[in-house]
Amino acid sequence: MLLRRYYDETLAQASYLIACQATGEALVVDPLRDADLYLDAAAREGVQIAHVTETHIHADFASGSRELAARTGARLYLSALGGEDWSYRFAEGDGAILLHDEEGFQVGNIRIRALHTPGHTPEHLSFLVTDAATSEHPLGLLSGDFVFVGDVGRPDLLEKAAGVSGTMEAGARDLYRSLQRMADLPDHLQIWPGHGAGSACGKALGAVPTSTLGYERLVGWAFQHRDEASFVRAVLEDQPEPPAYFARMKRMNRDGPTLLGHLPEPGHVGNALLERALLEGTQVVDLRSTEAFAGGHVPGTLSIPLNRSFTNWAGSLLSYDEPLHLVSEDEAQARDAARDLALIGFDGVAGYVGPEALEYWESHKGGLGTAPVVSAEEAHRLQEAGALLVDVRARSEVAQGRPAGATHIHLGSLPDAADGLPRDRPVLVSCLTGARAGIGQSLLLARGFDAVKVGGGWQAWSEAGLPVERG
Repeated sequence: MLLRRYYDETLAQASYLIACQATGEALVVDPLRDADLYLDAAAREGVQIAHVTETHIHADFASGSRELAARTGARLYLSALGGEDWSYRFAEGDGAILLHDEEGFQVGNIRIRALHTPGHTPEHLSFLVTDAATSEHPLGLLSGDFVFVGDVGRPDLLEKAAGVSGTMEAGARDLYRSLQRMADLPDHLQIWPGHGAGSACGKALGAVPTSTLGYERLVGWAFQHRDEASFVRAVLEDQPEPPAYFARMKRMNRDGPTLLGHLPEPGHVGNALLERALLEGTQVVDLRSTEAFAGGHVPGTLSIPLNRSFTNWAGSLLSYDEPLHLVSEDEAQARDAARDLALIGFDGVAGYVGPEALEYWESHKGGLGTAPVVSAEEAHRLQEAGALLVDVRARSEVAQGRPAGATHIHLGSLPDAADGLPRDRPVLVSCLTGARAGIGQSLLLARGFDAVKVGGGWQAWSEAGLPVERG
């Protein structure tokens, strides 16, 4: 048996290729929309992708199962469970094979058995893998968003992200029962999860890529709860705000992501087209670092640096229903951004401009915009003089402490909340260290606010001994 793991750092997401080396058949589990990633890998390994599946209807990225099955002609396996509202609506049209609990299929000499493990989502399947050519004992569990390293999948997303009220406590109870079902599985069973540290699909995911069921039983917090009520309280406590785009992903993946053929590659556009886009209110995102944006940017653009948090904030702050232009350092950066956006279902990148746009604006359009930054001490003085201080961190962070008098608006909620902010005085934007504040500041600057970033954020504020509030 051949096992390969493909990990996307931006999404903190793992997909897997499992192949029978005797027959050359391969299975891909939880693929991204980047089908070429798996086609190239299969070619390198000398195997053919004959089977594609996914563990559940994902919320954090656009599933590539449909794309990969269409590109390869592979059999597509999907969960038959989840009820009327959360069943795959494209399954019949795509000829997918629907799996129930304990049903499975063969990948050459490898047996794949589906286990219904609801909780994170109602339809969730985990896949028990047995390399029958070697042993009758199961080798591993492709656990998707059921069991992670050091954590379990959060059961509140269907309610918090997709707006299905009354489901998170029921999901937590389902998750507890799914964990009890693991009691009959052996300690040696390897756990191959769908996410790692940084994913919003859990609250305390470990950075180690794999684990064993025995180790998780020993140290995993979720396995230490011996009664359902205490587990439900613990799993629902302190879950972070889900990114705003999760609701769209759930519905897109349920209904069927658009087939791409190949990932989009943005073309270069001229300064005149960018100027027209800005005049018409089209979205323009600057991919450069926060520091580069602060030093000089095309006025009206939004700063979302192309780093590990890019898809989170792009998905939360951009409109999927409008085209997008990019300001990038070069073609490669624009291409990488377009790929990352496609992975969360955003296919509307209209084009990009490079550094020449900055030179053009500086010499022909009255100069570049800047993003002022002040120290925590200066921010406190401005606040005392009447400026509004906005803390854009997550609710759980703010609960541990925030600048006294600060208004809490999570960064993902800032686009909708901005209209309620004052325009007659400065708006100070703060986060933990400054990265998220830079994004929030750029959004407010683009909308005409006198927005100032608090350099060093809460960390600098608390270290300076300035007034704070708890709770």
